[in-house]
Amino acid sequence: MTTRRSFLATTALSAATHAFAAPKDSDIRIALIGCGGRGTGACNQALSAGSTIKLVAVVDPLEGKAQAALDILKAKHEGQVDVPPDQVFTNFEDYTKAFALADVVLITTPPGPRPFLFEQAVKAGKHVFMEKPVAVDASGVRRVLAASEEAKKKKLNVCVGFQRRYQPGYIDMIDRIHTGEIGDLVFGRVYWNGTSRPGFPRLPEESELHYQIRNWYFFTWMSGDHILEQHCHNLDVANWVMKGVMPIRAVGQGGRQVRRARENGTIFDHHTVEFEYESGMRILSQCCQIGGKCARDVSEHFHGTKGAADLANGGKFLINGQPPGGKRTRNKEDPYQLEHDALFENIRTGKVRNDADYAAHSTLMGVMGRMATYTGQIITWEQAQNSQENLVPDNITWATEPPVKPDSEGWYPVAIPGTTMPM
Repeated sequence: MTTRRSFLATTALSAATHAFAAPKDSDIRIALIGCGGRGTGACNQALSAGSTIKLVAVVDPLEGKAQAALDILKAKHEGQVDVPPDQVFTNFEDYTKAFALADVVLITTPPGPRPFLFEQAVKAGKHVFMEKPVAVDASGVRRVLAASEEAKKKKLNVCVGFQRRYQPGYIDMIDRIHTGEIGDLVFGRVYWNGTSRPGFPRLPEESELHYQIRNWYFFTWMSGDHILEQHCHNLDVANWVMKGVMPIRAVGQGGRQVRRARENGTIFDHHTVEFEYESGMRILSQCCQIGGKCARDVSEHFHGTKGAADLANGGKFLINGQPPGGKRTRNKEDPYQLEHDALFENIRTGKVRNDADYAAHSTLMGVMGRMATYTGQIITWEQAQNSQENLVPDNITWATEPPVKPDSEGWYPVAIPGTTMPM
């Protein structure tokens, strides 16, 4: 892994001819790996990026998911969905068959298996769209960074679903921060405080692995906890504003105030973390899923020696509350679509953009925060970077033993700050 100081996030394109560059009028074949709501949405956006983009294979092991996605996509994109029954795959290991049929792979499974699938896609020489976060532990982050280096050698495009990096409002505001409109940075605040969500109760005779995959959001080995699965967006904005310079340490608190049911698995419902940087800069990170009358806020705020910047605060982008001569920036474009438009335009034109490095570091920042809240200890960047925690089995099949199991009463092990130790 790169050091904390040497890594600089970048969104620059390098003009290079890669392994597969499609002429403007030829088909680009895509395979969808993971057919849930986000996967179906991502595939819809991919198909919307050009009429010659064709869906040729889908993979999802949960019964009915693949066909449900196909039904939605066929209705939206007549003539672009060409998936015969023998290319609708319902076994984990069938990803290899789907890869073989495609030029571009959409990896929209739950986060846990993403490092393994990304490795395999790069080995197969495929361009990749991969949802965020890109891993759930440091072991997975290291694998993503290694695979990213291979992708660069093969000149493959890698687009990661940190869509704010493609959003005009964010790009404009962060450019203005970087050019000094608010002066030197002294403090930041990033929030994803939202509503709660219920877990799924177990079905009669359901296997343990099937249940945990169906209820994936509530198991840390599959989702990374919501500090990673959702709040990573805000942490990525912080990473972007800081030009890729990562924090030196983190301390935090978290727990389960309302998640008290068996189906709530192993994750917390609130996390608060303070990230400290070598410069003395600090960023407060806060995310909760408690619901009720709790305040809701999804936004980022940065304070400098000359003023402050509020990003996506109630849908508005402001520098110091819009001072004299300042600008109000409001985004009206769909960043989820913009990221796919950029990916397929690059493939068409022979340009290469690889989001994997900054996505991996923003993911590791979330892992670092979770380590702090789960243990109650101060966690250094080096501890997070070198952590030996490895939550996810490789090459999952229905015969795989789930890495966590319930006790005799159906309760799963939950981290206890002050008792749980970092790995």
